[in-house]
Order: sequence, then structure tokens, then C-alpha cells
Amino acid sequence: MAILGACTVWLRCHELVVMAIVEEDGEWHSRLRLAANESDAFLDPISALPGPFHDTVQHSRRMGCTSSIPKWYPMGKRKKKHISIHEVAVFVPAVRVPVAVDLIHPLRGLVPRDLLDNLSAHRGRIVSLAEENYLSSIPTVSELHRALEEYLPVLLGMLKPEHRLEASVEFKWKSLGDDGRETCLASAWYEVLSVVHMMAILSLLEANLMLVPKDSPDSCERKVSEDSKGVAIDLLLKASGCLEYCVHQILVHLPVQIRKSLPNDLQDGILESISSQALAQGVEMQLGLAIESEKATLSVKRRLACEEVSYFSEAHNCLSGCDTSDAYGKKLLLYIKWKYLEAKAAAYYYHGLIVDKGSESSNHVSAVCCLFAADELLTASKRASLSFCLAAPVTRVPPTWGVMKHLHKKIPEVVSKKSQMYGYLFEQDKNEAFQALPDLPEFPLSLRPDYELPEIDAAWNSQICQPQIQTLKAYLKDDEEDVGSH
Repeated sequence: MAILGACTVWLRCHELVVMAIVEEDGEWHSRLRLAANESDAFLDPISALPGPFHDTVQHSRRMGCTSSIPKWYPMGKRKKKHISIHEVAVFVPAVRVPVAVDLIHPLRGLVPRDLLDNLSAHRGRIVSLAEENYLSSIPTVSELHRALEEYLPVLLGMLKPEHRLEASVEFKWKSLGDDGRETCLASAWYEVLSVVHMMAILSLLEANLMLVPKDSPDSCERKVSEDSKGVAIDLLLKASGCLEYCVHQILVHLPVQIRKSLPNDLQDGILESISSQALAQGVEMQLGLAIESEKATLSVKRRLACEEVSYFSEAHNCLSGCDTSDAYGKKLLLYIKWKYLEAKAAAYYYHGLIVDKGSESSNHVSAVCCLFAADELLTASKRASLSFCLAAPVTRVPPTWGVMKHLHKKIPEVVSKKSQMYGYLFEQDKNEAFQALPDLPEFPLSLRPDYELPEIDAAWNSQICQPQIQTLKAYLKDDEEDVGSH
């Protein structure tokens, strides 16, 4: 028996096994064996093979028969490359971060030096935080969010018409997505747009971190506290408000040529879609709280589920005409499809329960049709979830929790029960049964985000904030300070 190679794999039950490819009687076969040595199983899977497999391999090694083991597999003391696959509870587009630019030279003589230093220091801190942090914890995300909020009032002074500074500096930002594209535009409105957009994305990121506990094992039952859900709802509303403000209050100030140069992430349709998606997930959190509350009626749950459907439908419609050809655009479309199917399953489930309260046989037929539709949509949502997770960038398949954990349990049970109860009605009039699926009711959308820019920093309103005419001596002194700082 010859050994072609071996690798370590985990079974679903979390038993460590080693798969060996062996030759027996001129044919190749795969063999699975429990690992004899767990500590070495990932460093050297062949050494972890038990019994005669291990002895055979050691002999094969001496004879040079294991040279066909792929070189990329970590053997001996070679360091294994760590690949982090994240879980998504809230879809977060690629974060855009500022790139260091020179603010001193373009604004020298136009802005008082202390104000200019303040502006430069605030932006430099954001650049530094974005470079140092991996944005993988709530404290680091919150710190960066606060830095943006402190920078914004100082930045807004550049927008005042009397200062004539709107196009005086080229601001540069880059995407942390796969393309890493940089966009440099001479527009203070572009800088404000990028700052408010980053605040929105960080709010989405923080909401996702709230709902995906870092220390939660994959197989462990997911439990998110009521307080965490409440905070996540506030963050989702804040993100939606920032994005709506970008579309309706900031983009309109950008010249046409600047708008044409914006990256895909800042298209108005993309911004509106992400905003609607955030609202939809806020409603989903509210539905989860309603399910956990004994006081919430079926009507309340149905209304929330129907609102969630409307928001996700709105999110999809906003993408029509947008360029979604990049990885994150495709991922966003798959995410909206997945969550839309989940929301519609919930809506038909609760609608079916309410319709079933009617006394007519047609009510019962319609109710069963709604419940069957909910079951089919639930099955389709599982496939859509897998498609989303496998699309680049790959994400971890999430455990079933919250609203969907409840529905995955209840829908099959209720469908089975009601179909048995009312099966005779379908036999009486099969044609009616096929036409009985009612439309979902429509409700006014209750969540309306709100965001306003902060007041301009008071330093811009001071009388000394006028264009400064420097003497040659002062100008040369500034140059010396700049050179010394570098």
C-alpha cells in the first residue's frame, strides 16, 4: 500500500480526522481515520495517522514516495496562513477611508494658522486611526466615528461662500475593498460627502458587530440581548439618516463633472439602496422584539413583516440603473434577495394566521395557501443565503437566530397542522385552491431617518478668520517648520 498524501479535516461533530489517499491493488482510494495526535494534526497530518497508516507513511517517506504532497499545505513547522472569514448580520459595503493630503500649502494665507493646524490635525488623526485599526471591535469603530464627528464642524467652514475655499484642496480617499481604488477630487463638498458616508458605513459596521458577538462559537446558539438589539436599531437609523442626507443635501451641491468622477460606492442609487436596507433591518430587529414580547399581537407582527418587505423591495428598486458589476455590488444584490425572501416568508406566515381567523371556508383555503407560500419562501431563502455567503468576498454562513430561528421552527409545524385540518377543502375545489393566494397588505412605512450636519466650528465665525496676508519672513518661517516636521 502506497500513500499519495494526507490532509486534516473537521467533521460536523467536531471530531478531528485525517484523510489519506492510498493505493490498494493498483487503485487509489481515500481513507478517513480519527487523528491519533490532535496537537500535530494540522502541522503534519501524516504524523497524526493512527496505527499501520502511520507506519506505512513513515516507510513511504524514507523511500521518497510522499513527494507529491502539495507544497502549499503546511508541513512540519511552516506557519499556516490565517484567513479570516467574517459573518454578516448587517450588510456593510467596503469602507472608504481618507488618504493623507497636504492641507497646509493650499490654504496658507487663506486660513489662520491655528485653525489650519486644527483642520490638519483632525484629518490626520482619522487617517492614522483608519490605518492602525482593523475595525474589528466596537471600541475602535466608535473611536473612529467620534474622530469624524469632531472633524466635521471644522471642515464645514470651508463650504462658506465668503471664504471661497470649496475647490482649494484636492481631497483623496480610497476604498478598503478588493480594488483599493483611490479618488482624488478638488472639492470640499466631496470631502463632506465622504465623511458623512464613512459615518454611515461605520454605523452599519458597529451594528453588525453588536449582532455578531466576537466570542460566539459557530455551533453555539446565538443569543442577542434586547439592549443590543435596541442599540443596533439606533445605529441602523443613524446610518440610514446619514445616507439620505448624502443623497438629498450633499450630492446636489457637487458640480456635474465632480459627480461623474465619484466612485460607484457614492452613486445616489447605491446610497439610497443601502439606506433602505438599513431601515429594513431596523424593522427586522423590531419584529424580533415583538416576537419575544407576549403583548405583541399578530397584527403588529404582520405589519412589521410587511414593512420589512417594502423596505427591501425599495432597496432593490434603487439599484436599477446603478453599476453593480463589482464584487460588493453583486454581493449587495444577493444580500437584498436573501433578506427579501426571508421578510416575505414572515409576512405570509403572519398574514396566513390572521386570514385563518375568518369563519368562511375560503378564509381557511387562503390561509393554507399563505402558509405554503411562507414555507416555499423560507426554503428559497436558505438557498439565497448560501449564494450570498459563497459570493466574493466569501462570508461565513450565519447560524439561525432571532426572527428566522422562530420561523424555521413554527412555519413547518403550522403548515403541516393546517394542511391536515383543511385538506378536504382543497379536494372539494382544486381550481379555487390554486387561485387563492392573496396579496400582502400594504402599510405606511413607519421609520423615517433624520440627520442634520452639525454647526460650523465657532473659530470660522471669528473676525480674525479672514484671508491672511503673510510677510515674506513669516512665509519662510512656515516653510522651515514644514520641512522640520517632515
